[in-house]
Amino acid sequence: MRFIKHTSQHGFTLIEVLIAFVILSFGLLGAVALQAKAKQASFDSMQRAAAVALGNDIIQRIRANDTPQLATFYKQEFSSSETKANSSATCFSGSCNAEEIANHDIEQWKRAIRARENTGSLDNATVCINPEAVAGTGGKGFNLEVIVTWQGRQEFSANKDTESVACGTADKRRRLVVITSYIYVRS
Repeated sequence: MRFIKHTSQHGFTLIEVLIAFVILSFGLLGAVALQAKAKQASFDSMQRAAAVALGNDIIQRIRANDTPQLATFYKQEFSSSETKANSSATCFSGSCNAEEIANHDIEQWKRAIRARENTGSLDNATVCINPEAVAGTGGKGFNLEVIVTWQGRQEFSANKDTESVACGTADKRRRLVVITSYIYVRS
């Protein structure tokens, strides 16, 4: 029996090149999909951070006003589609009472919510501020709940706790942040 040595084989065959190209294509498509998902998650994170910052801002404004009437002055529900300010008080050049300060705080905060030209602005935002007097504190202790809701870009399924929050329109794209705090009025 005689063995024949084949020396005419040089390089790859066309089928091997096509298989390598298909594998490379799937890898590149996966990398592009991963990048798109990361960008989407980054945008959602930026919106959530903006909502938390705005919620903390109004809580600090309420704390600074330090009035026993904060439950009546600050209990609000409004949306980013409201276009006109309700108050003309500026409180920059003169002295203002607690109600004028509260109106000014709310109007400044509405402007911040409506900042649509900012990157990561909250689309169709609805804000609910719910101060509630705590019994046994002589009208000086308040539980404060600030809810910021907005429309996200993609749909997701909410859990029962999120669905039960009654602020904004409940749909598959609603995002929300609930911030609670306790305020004790010194005056």
